[in-house]
Amino acid sequence: MSAPRLILASASPRRRELLARLGVTPDAIAPADIDETPAKAELPRDYAKRMAREKAEAAASEDAHVLAGDTVVAAGRRILPKAEDEATARRCLELLSGRRHTVLSAIALRAPDGTIRERLSETAVKFKRLSEEEIAAYLASGEWDGKAGGYAIQGAAEGLVSWLQGSHSGVVGLPLYETRALLKSAGFRLG
Repeated sequence: MSAPRLILASASPRRRELLARLGVTPDAIAPADIDETPAKAELPRDYAKRMAREKAEAAASEDAHVLAGDTVVAAGRRILPKAEDEATARRCLELLSGRRHTVLSAIALRAPDGTIRERLSETAVKFKRLSEEEIAAYLASGEWDGKAGGYAIQGAAEGLVSWLQGSHSGVVGLPLYETRALLKSAGFRLG
C-alpha cells in the first residue's frame, strides 16, 4: 500500500518548514481562498477552529488528505487582526505591550472521504513592556506584514517575549505535536 497523499492548504513558507521538521513534504500546495471575517461575537477558539476546517474543506480532494491551519492572536475575547499596514501593526503591538495574550493555532486534517480530524494548540505569550523605540524598530523590520497580531515570533519579536507557555511552533503557525498526532492517526509515516 502506498503512502497517503497530502495537500497543504497554505501558502505559508513557515508551515512548510515546520512540516518538514516532521519529515513530511506535501505532494501539493493549495492555499484556500476563504472569507476570514470573524462572525459576530465569535470567540477566538471557535474562530480558529472554524477557519482551519473551512480551509481544509476549500482545498478538498478525493485522492488526498488536506492539512489546513489557522493561527489567531487573542487579547482576552478580542481577536487581533492580521496586520496589513503599519498602523494596524502598531495598534497590535501597543495593545500587547507588557501584557499576556493567547495564541491559538488550530489544525484540521480532511481525509479523502470527507472526515475531518482537528486539534487546537493554545499558547500563552507575554511581551515585555515595549518602548516607543522598540515598537518603531520592529515596525521598520517589516516582519509584522500579514502576521496575526502584528508580529512574527520566529524573528526579532522573539527578543521581546518575556515568557511563553505552550507551543512555540504553534505561535509560528503549525503546532508540531498536534500535527504529528493527526498525521500519525491518518497513517502517515513520520521522520
